[in-house]
Amino acid sequence: MEQIWLEVSIDTVSPCLEELAAYLTGRGIVGLVLEDEADLEQFEDENEACWSDVSESLRATYRGVSRVKFYVTDDEDGHARLSEVTAGLEGFRSRVGMEAGTLAVSTRSLQEEDWSQSWRKYYQPFPVGERLYIVPDWMRQEEVPQGRVPLYLNPGLIFGTGSHDTTRLCLEAVERQVRPGDRVLDLGTGSGILSIAALRLGASEAVGCDIDPKAARVALENAACNGVEQSFRVETGDLTRDEGLRQRLSGRYRLVMANIIADVIIPLIPHVPDYLAEDGVFLTSGIIDHREEDVATALREHGFTILERRESGGWISFLAKLS
Repeated sequence: MEQIWLEVSIDTVSPCLEELAAYLTGRGIVGLVLEDEADLEQFEDENEACWSDVSESLRATYRGVSRVKFYVTDDEDGHARLSEVTAGLEGFRSRVGMEAGTLAVSTRSLQEEDWSQSWRKYYQPFPVGERLYIVPDWMRQEEVPQGRVPLYLNPGLIFGTGSHDTTRLCLEAVERQVRPGDRVLDLGTGSGILSIAALRLGASEAVGCDIDPKAARVALENAACNGVEQSFRVETGDLTRDEGLRQRLSGRYRLVMANIIADVIIPLIPHVPDYLAEDGVFLTSGIIDHREEDVATALREHGFTILERRESGGWISFLAKLS
């Protein structure tokens, strides 16, 4: 039976867009779509001829408003998740210390097929770093630039298309760090994009882990799209609470990755040394700029030296090793 989803929109303003995304991610909401008013203005400037035909009522819908959209199942579980998110919005407003906009919440019912088709027109091939090229799976007939390694993706309702600053930072670091034959551990694997990139760049094995059961299915499907499914395994659960999961992930990895948010990364840090190879490095991203020092402090407190700090669009990534 085809799944029914609720498309949820929360109105905000451009300066608060990334903060709202971080708030939602921290509550386990994935598959975020960020609609920035600044992007709309750029589109209007670049497409003035066709924009002139758009109704004034539609313009008014987008003027002065940025939005975060996400999707929950239209059932008891989905409605409970939505209630949890909306109940915390006033607390979120008091914490951000900036004008957050209305934070108005709206929903519309959506067939799974409707959603999967509607967003595809916005997702086009693009390069990342020096060697990678992200290609939507339904566009695999597109020519890949010479010297680039294609990553074919169909993210579905899972975060991780490669277009967000945090994922780009990680992909660029994977490109620099991965070595032939490396074992890789991907905490919060999402669409599997980081693990698949590592495998396509020469890693011999990747293990992903995510709290969202849908991620395992999507990540493994994406691995199959890239012909690396035999080298990729995904586990589901919370590493900080599940002893059985910790045992299933046992082993040493040359590269451990966590592209999540600060509130999830910090409790993960004490567990990372259990998995790092002697010459291993820990790559972490998804850190909004005002939480940078919190994560850096946690890294140092658990024996890490920060080798590299990179920033893009107000988001921070660290590359660290055990001292």
